[in-house]
Amino acid sequence: MRRVLEELARSFAAPSATTWFKVTSNKSPTCDEYRLKVVDFMNLFENSLTLGYQNYPNSKDILDFVKKGVRDQSNVILSGKNKDVEKRYKYYVDYG
Repeated sequence: MRRVLEELARSFAAPSATTWFKVTSNKSPTCDEYRLKVVDFMNLFENSLTLGYQNYPNSKDILDFVKKGVRDQSNVILSGKNKDVEKRYKYYVDYG
């Protein structure tokens, strides 16, 4: 699960954010808007996983791990320190 959380922004959240901006015809979001949308998709992942595991015994540990992991990764994204998100944002606004 650690690897999933480390790669979540690159493999799911940033591509989803890019698609969301394309669908809404926003060709020039600010960097902060883009980062926030990536975090929104990270939170959707957390919510779906939480719903999927809530009825299983002994799932508290994995759910706590996921919540902390999403929170930590979100902080990295919002601070501009996730190179994959920054690269995808730049590519989108320059060539999208």
